[in-house]
Amino acid sequence: MGKSRPLVLASTSPYRKELLQRLGMPFSVAAPHADERPLSDEDAPDTALRLAQLKAQSVRAAHRDALIIGSDQVATSAGRILNKPGDHSTAVRQLRSVSGKYADFHTAVVLLDAANGAVQSKVVACRVFFRQMDDKRIEDYLHREKPYDCAGSAKVEGLGIALIARIDTEDPTSLIGLPLIALTEMLEHAGLKVI
Repeated sequence: MGKSRPLVLASTSPYRKELLQRLGMPFSVAAPHADERPLSDEDAPDTALRLAQLKAQSVRAAHRDALIIGSDQVATSAGRILNKPGDHSTAVRQLRSVSGKYADFHTAVVLLDAANGAVQSKVVACRVFFRQMDDKRIEDYLHREKPYDCAGSAKVEGLGIALIARIDTEDPTSLIGLPLIALTEMLEHAGLKVI
């Protein structure tokens, strides 16, 4: 039954799409509609999980027989959320704030069976230790990479790797935005074998 069911990624992120393509399975993409503001009493993992679930649920009505993937990531450092910077000056501030320190990235993945409402979910933690960065290194990096759409302003799959001293995680794809190890297990539990 699982092999013939459609797989839908509830995300417009090019990074998540590229990661899911690694599994070599056909899937479609649907733009989710979810209010992504954190709630005042939530910690970062709970926010990531709630938003991943909202994203998957938001496309359910249009994909009634699908397995729907929702994902969200919340990054924090020193108790502050590191959003996508959106512009150069914000990225400079973010990178200065994490220089010589670490940031925690909490990436949630949800697999919603739209046919029966069953939900599998997991939050994967990733701690990124940054090198000391002077203003010249930060400016050089930002001018070359322009990672303004990446939480924490460092794109690990690109030149941002040069800013990082160490990464501690059970799933390296979680840092890019979609934990494939957890997702593969969820898909197989839902009857959709990856290999």
